Amino acid sequence: MFLHNALMIRQLNGRLLYLSLALGLLLMLQGCGNVSYLSQSVGGHLKLVSGSKRVETLLKDQSIDPAFKQQLDLSREIRQFAIENLDLPDNESYRKYVDTGREYVTWSVFAAPELALDVRTWCFPVAGCVPYRGYFSKAKAEKFAEKIKAEGLDVHLGGVPAYSTLGWLDDPLLNTMFLRGEINLARVVFHELAHQRVYVPGDSAFNEAFAVAVEESGTIAWLKSRSDTAGLHRYRAAQKRNETFLALIADSRKELRRIYDSDASEEQKRAAKTVVIEKLRARYSRVKSRQWNGYSGYDRWFSQPINNAKLATVSVYNDLQPAFSRLLEACDGDYERFYQSVGRIGKLDMAQRRAALQNISGCG
Repeated sequence: MFLHNALMIRQLNGRLLYLSLALGLLLMLQGCGNVSYLSQSVGGHLKLVSGSKRVETLLKDQSIDPAFKQQLDLSREIRQFAIENLDLPDNESYRKYVDTGREYVTWSVFAAPELALDVRTWCFPVAGCVPYRGYFSKAKAEKFAEKIKAEGLDVHLGGVPAYSTLGWLDDPLLNTMFLRGEINLARVVFHELAHQRVYVPGDSAFNEAFAVAVEESGTIAWLKSRSDTAGLHRYRAAQKRNETFLALIADSRKELRRIYDSDASEEQKRAAKTVVIEKLRARYSRVKSRQWNGYSGYDRWFSQPINNAKLATVSVYNDLQPAFSRLLEACDGDYERFYQSVGRIGKLDMAQRRAALQNISGCG
């Protein structure tokens, strides 16, 4: 994830400076509604960073719980590994910490037509067109979700534990990044830093799949560097479960696409859509009991409403990821060469990018 509106703030001599001219330009180009949205994002980020403290300072604080200090120290190890082994940016991102006081730092709203799989997008400076709108306030996210739901769209609202400002600002470590264990902390740091290496405005599927590829390969490399055999085993098991989950979603999307592209009436399509979603839940239940020995990590996802917008969130992050993993392998695991190759592909137009990813033949 990334923050759309980093354009509006630049870091100058260590001070955050508002670009009022940029705000005025946005007002002319996009209207008051979008400026209000962008402003809430800027304000939310500034409020976060204003309360951040350097990790080194916190480690010297005798009042801080020793167990949490261990986590902070681990974050430094992860950050250094990202620089030395994954060729990720050596900057001030993830060298400060802030407690948001909540489970998620932002909430994202996704939308899609009721009878189509094409996700709706919103366009912003720098980020281009993206398939969601993010809010620092859950109440504001819910209000916007209700608004577009009233338009007849399928809507999904999900919590986000971290985001990236694409290198425009120094992103802090958040308590939300620590809530799901050490491995997840490493994954999130690697993923968000990857956005700072390569980012293609307007192509979220490309950007997120690239970041997932860096995240996954980087996490495995990090666990190996620590000789964490047990952690590596858990992570690989989680990857296999996720592959099965993605396959379930992909199969359901194929079924839905056939339905939506058919000559059936809207009423028939709605009925068939309901059947496909219930079939998906049933297939998950069988996988959980027969293959995963009752593992319940995906229960929350399946227990909540499933619609086209929610299915799209899975597709955006994962559909292109295997291609990037193949490209990294073609580059012999050399991350710098990999990033250069991804950057070259990113300069192509959309159709050419997809063709290049479908036909990986080398690192060039």
